[in-house]
Amino acid sequence: AQVLTKSLQRGVVLSTGSFLVYEAHKLISGFAEVHASFKVEDVIEQADYLYGSGETEKLYQLLVQHKNSDDAELLWRLARSSRDLAQLGSTSAEEKRQLTYDSLEYAKKALEKNESNFAAHKWYGICLSDVGDYEGIKTKIGNAIIIKEHFQRAIELNPKDATTIHLIGIWCYSFAEMPWYQRKIAATLFATPPTSTFQEALRYFHMAEEADPNFYSKNLLFLGKTYLKLNNKKMALLWLSKAKEYPAQTEEDKQV
Repeated sequence: AQVLTKSLQRGVVLSTGSFLVYEAHKLISGFAEVHASFKVEDVIEQADYLYGSGETEKLYQLLVQHKNSDDAELLWRLARSSRDLAQLGSTSAEEKRQLTYDSLEYAKKALEKNESNFAAHKWYGICLSDVGDYEGIKTKIGNAIIIKEHFQRAIELNPKDATTIHLIGIWCYSFAEMPWYQRKIAATLFATPPTSTFQEALRYFHMAEEADPNFYSKNLLFLGKTYLKLNNKKMALLWLSKAKEYPAQTEEDKQV
């Protein structure tokens, strides 16, 4: 009686049978929504565990099943895992190329689903830079400003993300050491070609270290390399020694 009274108060007139079907449908629909939500969270939790464990191939196999997802959190993780798989020495040249282009598509889709996701901006910038390795130096330089804009947007959304701060440092370092012939290409692409200095790169590498000390072997390496460029061998030795002593957990750590 109370249920029917409430239904009438809402202006809904239903037969007892149709009302029960309607309520059952609401219950099932609600359960399905909750279940779907939990499923995404479970996949993300499992993905983060595999990433932390260095299980690159298992992580990719888990996430690639969700390549048609509308969830930006899943998609940027898939972009990252595709790129990580491409970096492995056991991955063939053709697979590396395909994975590199796939990773850019996943990152792009993540951005389309959620423009306010800092990690989507970060990985879009990274993957766009990687694709430039296949498209030639002109494309790579042409994309440079877009890449930096996405890194800067990522920092705006998450000022404490040390990796993105490091990436802007890498961007600055790359333009500071750019050879003359690449500068000529840049001059044909931009009215005011992008430039930077080793001092600016150093500032970002130190900012990244302040945000999260000892977070990344490559940041330690580039602190050392930048001090070498600035002819400060004492500080270079300090940071290069830290890079050498860094526990090598990933393929990149071993390369560093």
